[in-house]
Amino acid sequence: MTAPTLIMGARGGIGEALARRLAAAGQPLVLSARDPQTIQPLAQALGADVVACDVLDADSIKAAVQSAQSEEGLAGLAYCVGNIVLKPLKNLSEKDLLDCYRLNTVGAAIAVQAAAPALQKAQGSVVMFSTVAAGQGFGNHAVIAAAKGGVEALARSLAADLAPSVRVNCIAPSISQTEIADSLLSNEKMAEALAASHPLKRVGVADDSAAMAAFLLGTDASWITGQVLPVDGGRGALRARGQ
Repeated sequence: MTAPTLIMGARGGIGEALARRLAAAGQPLVLSARDPQTIQPLAQALGADVVACDVLDADSIKAAVQSAQSEEGLAGLAYCVGNIVLKPLKNLSEKDLLDCYRLNTVGAAIAVQAAAPALQKAQGSVVMFSTVAAGQGFGNHAVIAAAKGGVEALARSLAADLAPSVRVNCIAPSISQTEIADSLLSNEKMAEALAASHPLKRVGVADDSAAMAAFLLGTDASWITGQVLPVDGGRGALRARGQ
């Protein structure tokens, strides 16, 4: 039996797209969500196992990782949990900053810490998620950019800690058509403006980032670790024509 891959945050968006890609490739999967019922239909469709996990609770993370691993260990860990917090500086609070950091950065750190022995056993791989806003200065992004900047630094540090047996990488997407971006993309004019801000003239879709994540988790990426890879339509490196 092949060691499974644990996808934390598999309900909708990139986590679900990644699950579908890996399942199609024959990779055994364990999917986690705070409410397992929300991902049960997906798990049944993909032949995946399900574990409950509240990523704001360290004990819950450790229990989920323990339940997910097989005798062979863990082939992969994808921390697909995240949020979008947009607030002007004058309105943000200490709680905003701490809650966002805890969800995005602390949760990822605890998950990898708990999974490290199983990942080392299977010579596995870890993928985390940042944002293009961690490398670019966007207005109203202080809360989420600070937290995701922490994720990028965490990925590099953990890649050093776990080498050579485990690879750790991070993906930095731009805005994509996922549930957490609905409040922005449901406005037609805003969606058009956001698409135009990308050199490739569209916003992302979940499968754009899922494709990169599947690659990084697989053996074709066996000499890639400690990297932050943009999947952002060129927004992080280029200026769209006319801007």
